[in-house]
Amino acid sequence: MKTNKIAFLGLLIALAFVLSYVEFLLPLNIGIPGAKVGLANLVVMVALYTLGEKNAFLLSGIRVLLVGLTFVNPAMTIYSLAGAGLSFFTMVIGKRTKWFSQTGVSVIGGVFHNVGQIIVAIIMLKTGSLLYYLPFLVIIGTVSGVVIGLLSGMIIKRISVIYRGSI
Repeated sequence: MKTNKIAFLGLLIALAFVLSYVEFLLPLNIGIPGAKVGLANLVVMVALYTLGEKNAFLLSGIRVLLVGLTFVNPAMTIYSLAGAGLSFFTMVIGKRTKWFSQTGVSVIGGVFHNVGQIIVAIIMLKTGSLLYYLPFLVIIGTVSGVVIGLLSGMIIKRISVIYRGSI
């Protein structure tokens, strides 16, 4: 891996960690537990489109582990890992098919992050009644995905101009 790429990946990991902390400090209170904008996914999207799948996966995993060790308890870390993992893999599939724009890929990630967390909650709490949250979380994931997708598209465009293949 080139030095520029390593440095850029390190910068993105730090940025994702900081954005996770900001989101932790400023929780979104709309009456649905666990509802968040997903600011760190902005960084994952940028990494996915500029550094590739392996590096974006590394970034996502490191961010979840750092946040888990720093701000939350082990149970929340499991929810985050499930959400981030399912989100990432569905975003990769969406990107590879080339059927979706960057915003579409981001929406897929936002929705499936919530689906992953609901699946884990159903397994851990042994109740299917949590499925009633899913429609609300799908709406939140869609709205967040659109916002994150549009922002990441603008950032990716600017990064591509600045670095012109050096990362």
